[in-house]
Amino acid sequence: MAIRVSRTPFVGGNWKMNLTRAGAAELARSTAAAAAGRRVECVVFPPFVYLPDTIAARTADMCVGAQDCSAETQGAFTGQVSAAMLRDIGCCATLIGHSERRHGLGETDALLTKKIARALEAGLTPVLCVGETLAERDAGRAHAVIETQLRGSLAGHSEDALATLVVAYEPVWAIGTGRTATPDDAAEAHRTVRKTLASMYSVRFSEQARVIYGGSVNAKNAADLFAREEIDGGLVGGASLNATDFAAIIAAASSRRT
Repeated sequence: MAIRVSRTPFVGGNWKMNLTRAGAAELARSTAAAAAGRRVECVVFPPFVYLPDTIAARTADMCVGAQDCSAETQGAFTGQVSAAMLRDIGCCATLIGHSERRHGLGETDALLTKKIARALEAGLTPVLCVGETLAERDAGRAHAVIETQLRGSLAGHSEDALATLVVAYEPVWAIGTGRTATPDDAAEAHRTVRKTLASMYSVRFSEQARVIYGGSVNAKNAADLFAREEIDGGLVGGASLNATDFAAIIAAASSRRT
């Protein structure tokens, strides 16, 4: 018998390398207002240099995460920022293995599992990103890629340690391209995530973990995506930079039925 649990929707706004100091603070205030009173966990991920200003503008209805963290704790690692430092200034979460880092910077699953360890040690929620490229999808390897990335990135971590884990399925071919997986395709990929988690840990864990979609989510398609039982919210890129559009996405996630 399937285990049915109620999962609080999660909406993340990945601002990537955008905005100004003033713009980040203003967008944070607008986003916090949009999330007020909603049944949703809302996290924004600004560039490192704007973290303090964004944190200063947060409210209880929104928290702030980092776009990455180091796999190291401290030391001679020029240009890197540790998970403990992020927690120290008030971050609540961090992205791990976004496709722009996996494919653009060559980050491996072995590196990502170390980053997850550092995030968990610091008390940050790890938002682990997985997903296939267009070539992998066309070759019929999408589900195998998702499973391999999950198993590699989560290697060595126990079910109890991963209690706060959020998995973001982000098909690489849909990020920033305007293309979006159909709700059916996205839901199928999310089922692969849960099936893999159940195999690695337990059915209960796979049903409790939040799995969100991150591939050109916008104000027009969010409701259709979030209406699927398997999809617990979204990791939003470009649309999170528009306060009105992101407010609509937050509202769509808040109103989804679980």
